[in-house]
Amino acid sequence: MGMGMTNIADKVVVITGASSGIGESTAKLLAQNGAKVVLGARRKDRIDALTREISASGGRSIGFPVDVTKRADVEAFIKGAVESFGRVDVIVNNAGIMPIAPIQALKVEEWDRQIDVNLKGVLYGVAAVLPQMQKQRSGHIINVASVAGIKVFAPGGVVYSATKSAVRALTEGLRMELHSHNIRCTMISPGVVATELPESSSEEATRKDLREFYKMAIPPDSIASAIAYAIGQPAEVEVDEVVIRPTAQDF
Repeated sequence: MGMGMTNIADKVVVITGASSGIGESTAKLLAQNGAKVVLGARRKDRIDALTREISASGGRSIGFPVDVTKRADVEAFIKGAVESFGRVDVIVNNAGIMPIAPIQALKVEEWDRQIDVNLKGVLYGVAAVLPQMQKQRSGHIINVASVAGIKVFAPGGVVYSATKSAVRALTEGLRMELHSHNIRCTMISPGVVATELPESSSEEATRKDLREFYKMAIPPDSIASAIAYAIGQPAEVEVDEVVIRPTAQDF
């Protein structure tokens, strides 16, 4: 066990968007370090396979089909975690989509979907977990933002950047309101990471450009280890923000 991994064992960690990418990597790393991981994503088959894989290697894991745009799903997810493990120590609000397109393409349905997943999905996670964390008088909310929340990614990523800027503002506001309840808040802002994210663009030309841009991508493990670092700190130490880019990345 590396430094900072000591406070992970036995913590109950719920993760959205856990079927691939950063969510999947985080689930595996935390389970290896003794956390009880509760995994949610839309793809039930992927979640089932991942919980089996974690259990087979000696970890403790349960999974639920969760669409973060449906508040009832998120509520049931947290309820399931508490019923199985008695508490929730950490929520990793990781589910996100990035359909890149120029504003003039007027992909309003995609704008709505990004707001629903990237912003409202995070809020639904907070709403579901907060009463439990307040009851425990402890907890940790980790929101996955993006470097696109720090700099506007344009052309193409304007609405994505808007949602991720909102996640930054939300996380900082939560920190200010919740520290008196002994609840820690962390935002993780990844740069280019090798995940399925760029494939959510509806235009082939855009996907082609993104694939080129993503050649420098770092593995999702590099983000998972930052999440583990934040969780592993002593209770009185709050890691508020981590920004992680490939060394080669300019944006």
